[in-house]
Amino acid sequence: MAIWLTENSKIIVQGMTGGEGTKHTRRMLASGAKVVGGVNARKAGTTHEGLPVFGTVAEAMEATGADVSVVFVPPKFTKDAVKEAIDAEIPLCVVITEGVPVHDSTEFWAYAVEKGNKTRIIGPNCPGIASPGASNAGIIPADITTAGRIGLVSKSGTLTYQLMYELRDFGFSTAVGIGGDPVIGTTHIDALQAFQEDPGTDAIVMIGEIGGDAEERAAAYIEQHVTKPVVAYVAGFTAPEGKTMGHAGAIVSGSAGTAQAKKEALEKVGVRVGKTPSETARLMREIMQAR
Repeated sequence: MAIWLTENSKIIVQGMTGGEGTKHTRRMLASGAKVVGGVNARKAGTTHEGLPVFGTVAEAMEATGADVSVVFVPPKFTKDAVKEAIDAEIPLCVVITEGVPVHDSTEFWAYAVEKGNKTRIIGPNCPGIASPGASNAGIIPADITTAGRIGLVSKSGTLTYQLMYELRDFGFSTAVGIGGDPVIGTTHIDALQAFQEDPGTDAIVMIGEIGGDAEERAAAYIEQHVTKPVVAYVAGFTAPEGKTMGHAGAIVSGSAGTAQAKKEALEKVGVRVGKTPSETARLMREIMQAR
């Protein structure tokens, strides 16, 4: 089992004909993902990497039955690309693009809500979603782990890869990179709910980072709704106050948003929190070995 992305998912790539779109379309295809076409209005009717290119998301969905779109378009065009996917009511839209203005992210997130939340947005500025052995939508390396029964949700792309690799002997049902921007489509809580409901997931790794209160809200959700074991890591223990670290959303102000405050909130509800990514992997290994 997996969440949101399965072996039956049919993927289209918005911006497939660009440099990044081409490279990662090849990688997704090589991993076994069912990429069925691309979208570029100026190249509609042509083929690229052996796949048809369509003028719109709606046309691509009608012709191929696609139910996932991966967005590889420049930041200034991302808002329009995502709104087009929402208008077409594609069930899942994975926005890889980095540097999307927060105002634009806010606008297309609100647009999705206005349209009835028929399209789940993951990202922007994220590595995407991978269900090992089944499908891969985005830029997560397909060969660093195996299929298994751990669910992973992470703000950080590189830490997603590290935990997937360190726990490769147990494997993952699905790994979801939600991105670290201040406004994102899918949250920790969304993924926690899906993993809790997924019979193929036995335990959950949650990776957060300094800034905002997403991890504290996730802790409150875990206390009320999650019965599966959760292990967490919060990046940024050494971050100085007032300095943005890496992601646009990773900024600490006073005690709000610090790694320590997030760690305490999670531990208070029974989540085991590692001091390093490797310790976090060890904590999860202990849980899986005891099952």
